[in-house]
Amino acid sequence: GDLTRRRGGAQGAGRDRRQRRLGAAERDSGRVGGRHGHRGLEKLRMSGAGKAIGVLTSGGDAQGMNAAVRAVTRMGIYVGAKVFLIYEGYEGLVEGGENIKPANWLSVSNIIQLGGTVIGSARCKAFTTREGRLAAAYNLVQRGITNLCVIGGDGSLTGANIFRSEWGSLLEELLKEGKISESTAQTYSHLNIAGLVGSIDNDFCGTDMTIGTDSALHRIMEVIDAITTTAQRGGAVGGPDSQLSSAGLGTDAICPFRVHSHQRTFVLEVMGRHCGYLALVSALASGADWLFIPEAPPEDGWENFMCERLGEVSAKVSSQRAGVLEQCHWDGGRLSAGASLTQTRSRGSRLNIIIIAEGAIDRHGQPISSRYVKDLVVQRLGFDTRVTVLGHVQRGGTPSAFDRVLSSKMGMEAVMALLEATPDTPACVVSLSGNQSVRLPLMECVQMTKEVQKAMDEKRFDEAIQLRGRNFENNWNIYKLLAHQKISKEKTNFSLAILNVGAPAAGMNAAVRSAVRSGISQGHTVYVVHDGFEGLAKGQVQEVGWHDVAGWLGRGGSMLGTKSNHTAMSPARFLLRSDMAGCVSFQLAFCADTHIHLIYLPGRTLPKGLMEKIVENLRTYNIHALLVIGGFEAYEGVLQLVEARGRYEELCIVMCVVPATISNNVPGTDFSLGSDTAVNAAMESCDRIKQSASGTKRRVFIVETMGGYCGYLATVTGIAVGADAAYVFEDPFNIQDLKANVEHMTEKMKTDIQRGLVLRNEKSHEHYTTEFLYNLYSSEGKGVFDCRTNVLGHLQQGGAPTPFDRNYGTKLGVKAILWMSEKLRAVYRKGRVFANDADSACVIGLQKKAVAFSPVTELKKDTDFEHRMPLEQWWLNLRLMLKMLAHYRISMADYVSGELEHVTRRTLSIEKGF
Repeated sequence: GDLTRRRGGAQGAGRDRRQRRLGAAERDSGRVGGRHGHRGLEKLRMSGAGKAIGVLTSGGDAQGMNAAVRAVTRMGIYVGAKVFLIYEGYEGLVEGGENIKPANWLSVSNIIQLGGTVIGSARCKAFTTREGRLAAAYNLVQRGITNLCVIGGDGSLTGANIFRSEWGSLLEELLKEGKISESTAQTYSHLNIAGLVGSIDNDFCGTDMTIGTDSALHRIMEVIDAITTTAQRGGAVGGPDSQLSSAGLGTDAICPFRVHSHQRTFVLEVMGRHCGYLALVSALASGADWLFIPEAPPEDGWENFMCERLGEVSAKVSSQRAGVLEQCHWDGGRLSAGASLTQTRSRGSRLNIIIIAEGAIDRHGQPISSRYVKDLVVQRLGFDTRVTVLGHVQRGGTPSAFDRVLSSKMGMEAVMALLEATPDTPACVVSLSGNQSVRLPLMECVQMTKEVQKAMDEKRFDEAIQLRGRNFENNWNIYKLLAHQKISKEKTNFSLAILNVGAPAAGMNAAVRSAVRSGISQGHTVYVVHDGFEGLAKGQVQEVGWHDVAGWLGRGGSMLGTKSNHTAMSPARFLLRSDMAGCVSFQLAFCADTHIHLIYLPGRTLPKGLMEKIVENLRTYNIHALLVIGGFEAYEGVLQLVEARGRYEELCIVMCVVPATISNNVPGTDFSLGSDTAVNAAMESCDRIKQSASGTKRRVFIVETMGGYCGYLATVTGIAVGADAAYVFEDPFNIQDLKANVEHMTEKMKTDIQRGLVLRNEKSHEHYTTEFLYNLYSSEGKGVFDCRTNVLGHLQQGGAPTPFDRNYGTKLGVKAILWMSEKLRAVYRKGRVFANDADSACVIGLQKKAVAFSPVTELKKDTDFEHRMPLEQWWLNLRLMLKMLAHYRISMADYVSGELEHVTRRTLSIEKGF
């Protein structure tokens, strides 16, 4: 967009801020891609002319492969190269003929949302022989292909590297046989290889996440969520249970616990071959009671330990059912909650989950089967036990938003790597490190992957976990910490309070759960505050126990963000509606004078006007630390508390903000809790919207997303669904830009393309509203396409958290409490806590590769408070990819090119965040 033109009323300081923001993104782009410079990248783009790129998928299919094929094809065409799609993997490469077809822009249209691979994948024995590779070389030379992009697992990539190393000798053999001329042999004397790791197992060393892993985790969590409900019924316990059930109030409003119909145990077997990543992460995301992974076999005698553990859970439930019935009684027409939350909730679970990786072994290398585990539980404990083997369900379904964006980034980077490759450049794998693309020497990765298996074969299991990488090791350590946490017998002098602030975001409850349990295991007194800062001012503070947060891990919305008001009702039927996550529409039928808890929205009130009352309650409850989980309001609220320390000594306590908002607009972190779930929700809606037009005439959809002024949601969703444009506040646009976009859409719709999708962030422009865009596109596209408008609204806040948000919330909660405990011990002097340093009030967040704690006072200078967002945002670099994949002819000058990194034991041990 033209930086000099601005919408009315948004000039001056706001304009300067946006220019700084865009300027910073451009500087970062130039800096990261600095080894080429702007002219260098433009020259590189022209170097694609005359080159040919072949793309194939091999081995087991994985969700997201189609997005990678699409990105490689379009980026290749964009830089002027010929692109060939090789069908049926290496088999098609060996057989040639119709298996190798030239591709155009439309060849890969409307495939980004499809699972599997549209060009097919096969395991080929012929390619493992010299004769097979000779035939493959001939088929490539015939078409002038000397650049090969292989999407597959370690076996497929190893085969590609062997093919590359033999290329010269294969051409010599073809020359001797008279199949090619000498000039042809000289022209195509070198084969370049770029690999993309497509495997749901995430077993390739050097990369944080492989294509398909996140989608496989989505399938696993969908199954776990569905299975666990078969063993439970929701409802309050006690005399009025039937009234509550008939009212539809369920478990959240008065007595938020679940009663399971049987003592059931589920044994779930997940895929992963010899890698336990899927099992480990799904165990973290579901709060599994026991886990078997090949990298960490259980100690001898594990059968006894496991049965004792499961038996303890059962004993807790059985012994306390009567207690709950006694404590929850109907008192004067309403439910008496007793002294604390602990007294009104189930203290254990009648449901046990055991997750087992398909390659699980014991300490002696003997397989542990799901059937053996089931028989063990039945024989020793007599529990009703079921085995579910997920199998290829995990490979199926539509790719998650993360896999689509990851595949698109990797596909683009693979083409750039091929264009830059020289005969001396090693075959590389394009990988992900934090949120940056990197290039890794293929054989270094393969060798390190083999080292893992070797360590496991030699029973060096601790080393095997380290070789899997810091990412895997982090997950394992957090799981062990949570699985073995117990209520501390020794109490500390510290009390901490946890509250949610702002709109609900998926993953908030996971963060609260892990924070509560970590705090209790540290020996602290833990309070929860209902209704944010307003609730803290009103004294809505309750001590919380270990089992009060049972079952919170997979719950959407905000359990703490509910107001509890007693309201008298007349004997009539009421219909209460809520658009917010965590709340449902329900009907209530009660007699007169019956009191119930109504569900409201979490508090968005900032503490500035409530300071006296907040301070009073901090003093009353003797609170030494505050964990605030929420969005921009949480950050701004803690900043106000810190700035008031000079007036109130009670505010000289340790404070930490866990960023949780679908807008992803909190300074100090690249990712906010809940944004992944929101992107997936928006993406699924857009997929359905596009599908709704199948079979109809040409149609363009104008879709409005949430996010305030922050365009993260619109941009990432746009990439994930293959949108034609995404209008955001940070990337200013004017009427000339809109005119160009409409003309571009009109020309595109005159081809075989049937559907168009335009996303608009809700506050992207004051005057160019969603209705304006609808009218503009409708008018200019008349006779070519028609238009429809969709406002996604609050569905982006709803739904169960994604596996990423469950794990992210769990880890942030744990790490925040560990940091706060350390700070409390450091500032505890003479029997009291006094924390007034800048670093005693921080935002915890993920910054590139690592978790970081950033003081709120230092983040102030990096914040645009008017528009509630950071001044610099890393994701702006993604917009170049969005525009390129939508076929806009734009400059490559700002492309962020990945650097070559080596894979060693040392690099694998470097902190890689989550």
